[in-house]
Order: sequence, then C-alpha cells, then structure tokens
Amino acid sequence: MTLLLNCQELSKTIGPRSLFSGLSLTMRKGDRLGIIGANGSGKTTLLRILCGLDTPDSGQLTLGGPVRTGYLPQDDQLPEQATAIQVLLNSFQDPRFEDAEKYSRAQAMLSRAEFENFETRVHALSGGWRKRLAICAALVREPDLLVMDEPTNHLDLEGILWLEKLISSSFPGCPAAVVMVSHDRLFLENTATSIMELSRLYPEGCLRVAGNYSEFLRRKELFLSQQLEQEERLANKVRRESEWLARGPKARTTKAKYRIDEAQRLQEEFARVRARNRTAREVAIDFDGTGRKTKKLLEASKISKGYGGSPLFAGLDLVLTPGQRLGLLGKNGSGKSTLMQILADAGRSGGATPDSGTIRLAEGVRTVYFAQDRRTLNLAATLRQELSPEGDSVLYRDQSLHVVTWAQKFLFRPDQLDTPVGNLSGGEQARILIAGLMRQPADILLLDEPTNDLDIPSLQVLEESLLDFPGALVLVTHDRYLLNRVCNRVLGFVGEGRASFFAGFDQWRAALQPQQPRIEKIAVQETVREKKKSSGRLSYLDQREYDGMEEAISRAEEEERRLHEAMNQPDIAADPLQAQECWQGLEAVRQEIDRLYRRWEELEVKKGGSG
Repeated sequence: MTLLLNCQELSKTIGPRSLFSGLSLTMRKGDRLGIIGANGSGKTTLLRILCGLDTPDSGQLTLGGPVRTGYLPQDDQLPEQATAIQVLLNSFQDPRFEDAEKYSRAQAMLSRAEFENFETRVHALSGGWRKRLAICAALVREPDLLVMDEPTNHLDLEGILWLEKLISSSFPGCPAAVVMVSHDRLFLENTATSIMELSRLYPEGCLRVAGNYSEFLRRKELFLSQQLEQEERLANKVRRESEWLARGPKARTTKAKYRIDEAQRLQEEFARVRARNRTAREVAIDFDGTGRKTKKLLEASKISKGYGGSPLFAGLDLVLTPGQRLGLLGKNGSGKSTLMQILADAGRSGGATPDSGTIRLAEGVRTVYFAQDRRTLNLAATLRQELSPEGDSVLYRDQSLHVVTWAQKFLFRPDQLDTPVGNLSGGEQARILIAGLMRQPADILLLDEPTNDLDIPSLQVLEESLLDFPGALVLVTHDRYLLNRVCNRVLGFVGEGRASFFAGFDQWRAALQPQQPRIEKIAVQETVREKKKSSGRLSYLDQREYDGMEEAISRAEEEERRLHEAMNQPDIAADPLQAQECWQGLEAVRQEIDRLYRRWEELEVKKGGSG
C-alpha cells in the first residue's frame, strides 16, 4: 500500500518529563490507527507532531509525497458568530476548486453530517453538533491523512454511530488514512485497523497491534505475561550471578572478566524490565456500600416529567434494588439527566420532583450523585482543599489517610496539591469528583456521564469498582463498552415521552427503528410506477437485474422482519452474543435494502431515458 507517513525514533520532552523516546510508526493508505494511553503519555503531542504543528526533540518525520493533512483538536476553535456553511468555506482554502465547487462540497459535507439548517450559527449549536461541525471542517479540505484527537468527546450516541459509519465508509474526498486518539473502546473496536498504546510498559515506549481493540487486548495480555516471565527468568539469573560474584573468582582471568561484565549487564536488564512491570499505576477507585439488606431501596410509580407541553417520560415505573445496575439510554435532551436529578432529590425538600406519580425511599437510604456538569467543583479552590475539605487527612472506610496518600490514590503528585482546580485537566477534575464520592458510603449510586475525560486505565478500574458495588447503580454514559459490561438492565428513552426497559444497547437501538412504512422508499416505489409507463431499453444484464429487483427487495425485507422479530425474543435479548449477531445482521440487511432501492431507481431512470 502507498506510504503516506514515516516516523523514525521520535523523542519529545516537556520540562523535566519525557513523553516518549525512540518512537517509530508508519501510516499507509487504508490504515485507521487508534492511539491510546494514560493521560500525560504524550498522545496529543504526538498528533501535533504528525500534523507539523509541533516538532520532536529528535527523530525524523517524512511524508510519502504531497500529503494533505487534516487535524481535529480536542477542543474546537470555531468562530462563534459564523454559520455552519461559513465555517466549512473558511476551512476550504484550496486553489484546485472554484468558489461554486467549494460551496457545493461544503453543502454535501453538511448533509452527510445530517445538518438540517446550514445557516445555523456556531454559538447556537450544542456540544455534539459543534463537534460534528468541527469534524466536517477537517474533512472538507479532503485530507489524505485525517488526524483526530478525541473525536467522540461531546458526541451523543447517535453522533458516535454517525462518526463510526463516516470513518468506515468510502465517499468522495474521504481520507486515505486516519489517526485517532480515543478513550472510547467500542468506537476503536468498530473503526480501527490497528491500535497503538503509548506507555513505559513497553521496551520501545509503545505497542502497536494490527487488528481491532479486542485483538490489541489479547496481544497486550500475552506481551505482559511474557514480560513477567522474562523478569522471573532474569531474577533467577541475577541471583545466581550475584552469588558467584559474592564468592569471588579465584583468579583474574579473561573468562572471569567476561562473566563479571555479563553479570552487570544482567542486573541492568533486570532493573529495566522490573521498572517497566511496575509502571502501570492505576487509580484506586472503590465505591463504598453501606451493607444495607433492604430489598427495595427506591420505588417510583407512574412518574412523569415534561417541559413546555412536551413530555420527556410518562407513566414510568422503576424499582431499584441492591445489585441492580441500570443504564439510561437516549438522545441528548430525551430526559436522562432530568430523571437522574429527580432520583437524586427524592425525599428532599426543594429539589426536582416529577409532574405526577410518586417516589418512595426505604428508611435511611443514602444516595450519592455524580452530576455531569461538575457544578459541585470549586474551581478557585486548590486540589488539597477539594480532596480533603476538613484538613490534612481524609476518613475513608473508618481509616484516616493523609491528604498526600489520598491524592496519590488518584494519580496526583504531591507538588500538585496547591494547584487551583480550574488549572487541572478535565480528566483530573473527574478524578477529584470520584474521590469525593468514594468518601460517602452509599445505597444508591447515581452517575451521570462519569467517564468524560477519563483515560482507558481509569475506565477499566471504574468498571471493576462498579461491578463490585453492592448497592443499586443508575448510570448515564455514552461509553457503550462500559455500559455493556457493567449494566444488567437498560432503560431506553425512545421519544414522545416513552421509555421502556431493554436487555442492552443493541436492543434499544433496534427499537428506535421499528418496522413501519419507509417514506423515502414509498416515494421511490411511486416514482418507479410512474416511470414504468415510459418506454426504454436496457442492456441484457441490466434487464435481468431489473426483472428480479422486486423479488430481491421482497426477500431482503422479509429477512429484515425476521431479524427484527428475533431481536425481541426474550431468550435472544438476554444473550449479548446472540443479540449482537442479530443486530449486525439487521444493519447489514438494511444497508442492502437501501442499495437495492437506489439501484432500482437508477435502472428506472436509465430505462425511461433510453426511449
């Protein structure tokens, strides 16, 4: 495949901290590389180097010809007063195209991003639509290499699915290769052709594996087990050589000198391998339950809520019990956070309440709530004050811990304790909030987007903690990987005030696309009927395809109906593997139906225009 980019022995240091050294990578046409790593490992810096926005301290970067690069930063830099179409036109500085062609391509890109109004101004867009617009601005320049830093940040589930489809499909001007930093593991699973992790765990500072995220995890586990075995073998060799050195050679022979040098080399290699194996520090996330044995912690009966005459949910019944882990799914604005706030304020005066219905709490139930807007953080306070409001120690599980020890559990350095919270990264602020929750024993844990800005190592520890939490959990997250692994039930908001329980994410997605007359396909059928009146001639192969088109569509739509019915069968819905297979089959057959209708219309136009 065509070589687009070649990096050899890249190194970068910021202040006293080395981000990476001796890093090499290549990008070829068709590559979709996902880059992962802990916060601070140098991912963003590496992307900026690839785009020519930063320079390495050493190493060489070469392009395989006149390669155009598009860059999507973590935070957009869109002009607030510009319209969506203006943003794309301003980004589309390419002398190859006339103004009319630029406008046409900008319109096509916005249509592909599902924008309904091209004249909407940036300041009126939600975070998710701003992110879509920023992605379009990076793509409209038709880059050969698209570089994206956390592209799923601020996107809702619909936006993430749109982006997955965009990256995985071919369209005019699509990039030949993609490099993306992401903590969204299912997004990487569905889009990446290779994964690279930046970490001091690895001898070369990184590990790159061809394949999706699941394959990367398998190969990483194999590598780490081999590295631990290597440490054990080296430890045995070093012990034997150390014993020999302690006895001392009887004579200073040349052979003895070589052995002394070899013993020293073994000790140095052992120290390096041991240091790498001790590199993986993890956030010590561990939520504390109260140990309550009550069967029903919270019971909501026929609760409803709406704004401006539009219902968010109506007639909702909900029971929370110990061990239940409930995920809330729905588009932005569908009512997830509103329901979370109502549950958090249950039993408190002056809080959010449903418009109708009742909520009953068991006596003495303790609820802990993580709000996605992080409004409880005091950005002017220091890290020390937020982590330990009562002084220099923290009481955790009846044990007193010094603030330095407590901070280190969440990967904060002692020299950061006097840093204002507002100067910390989003991931660091999220860890402060989680630290606060851990100090509060809970029966019900309400987490509204706790994963924002957390790196993959932190997400993995969070998963394990939630699985071990003995109380009831209600979770809102766009991280499908986390949701699929943690939640044993899903409450899905399906629009028009309706909310229903589902076995998982895929079943909810299928429910959003129920079997109903397809307006656009009916329109195609009507067009076909009209055009059948006109005369024309097709080639022999086209005529054979045309004659069998109705039967092909009928078979495909019958398969679609069969799969949709299967998705709703309890035994399949309860089995994640079967549900996933059904969902994948459903998506494939829907794409085939769309293709068949498009092809039928093409043949009709060809037939009608040839008479």
